[in-house]
Amino acid sequence: MSGQALIEVEGLTVLANLRAPGADTRRRIVDDLSFTLERGEILGLVGESGSGKTVACRALMRLLPDTLAIKARSIRFDGTEVTALSERDFAKLRGRGIGMIFQNPSSHLDPVMRIGAQIAETVRLSKGTSRREAAREAVELLAQVGIPDPERRSEAYLHEFSGGMRQRAMIAVALASDPKLLVADEPTTALDVTVQAQILRLLKDLRDRRGLSIIFVTHDLGVVSQLCDRIAVLYAGRLCESGPKRDVLLAPRHPYAAGLIACQPAGSAGLRRLRTIEGQPPSPDAMPSGCRFHPRCQNAGEDCRSVQPPLASFGPAHIAACFHPMRLSGSAQVRP
Repeated sequence: MSGQALIEVEGLTVLANLRAPGADTRRRIVDDLSFTLERGEILGLVGESGSGKTVACRALMRLLPDTLAIKARSIRFDGTEVTALSERDFAKLRGRGIGMIFQNPSSHLDPVMRIGAQIAETVRLSKGTSRREAAREAVELLAQVGIPDPERRSEAYLHEFSGGMRQRAMIAVALASDPKLLVADEPTTALDVTVQAQILRLLKDLRDRRGLSIIFVTHDLGVVSQLCDRIAVLYAGRLCESGPKRDVLLAPRHPYAAGLIACQPAGSAGLRRLRTIEGQPPSPDAMPSGCRFHPRCQNAGEDCRSVQPPLASFGPAHIAACFHPMRLSGSAQVRP
């Protein structure tokens, strides 16, 4: 892995109900996930609901319930191995190094506390500034994320903000500790198309101005094509394909990645029938043997049913775990 990466993850695994009596430790919600994220890069973490995207990100943040256990061979953030950090030391890293933007800001912002005060509180906790300085910085952060009349709006409550403004306020809270990495968990899913485009432009602008790295969790490949530099595709908790955006979208090699791309709506008249991937993702307590996608895969052979395919290279930084990869001429495409 590159020594220049901001975060390097090797073998991240999340086990369900590990401590429960009689629990089956093979219930792996995330299984042996490895990836890197360079400084100033945006990585799109893609997959269907239940693929393990959000769990993987919350595992990186140590924001999972006690019923889920986290294991990893190595997680290095900004050159520091964090797997051995105590909860107290990791809490400092979480605040100052990594910020998180949640899908539903209404569940993570206090409805009885003024927006500016919530941002100022984060500033004070992470930087130790005075109340006056923290309040001033809160107004500046609201201005940076595009809130109109930020000084007046800092005195508003959550219910006085629209959906798009709530998400911008959530981003301001995440930025309040000057993180190097933002983890954005489907932050545009509940927004209309116009507001979604505004938030995507904001995130890209923040990356350019602040040099942020971003992990963007989504199931929408259209969003990925607009925002991300690289893509990692998860299925049933395992990485099935990863690479530069153009390589994955224009020439997917794993049948699941190709299927996701083929399911995207047509870009013109939109008259053709939407395609789907037949079947359902497996339950964590009923994972198939071999490749986890083989029950839904038209390319599957006997080897897929018994052996988990290793990740193989299909070009510079483009990898996929498949014994019978897609042929390039038959690949579905989403234009980046």
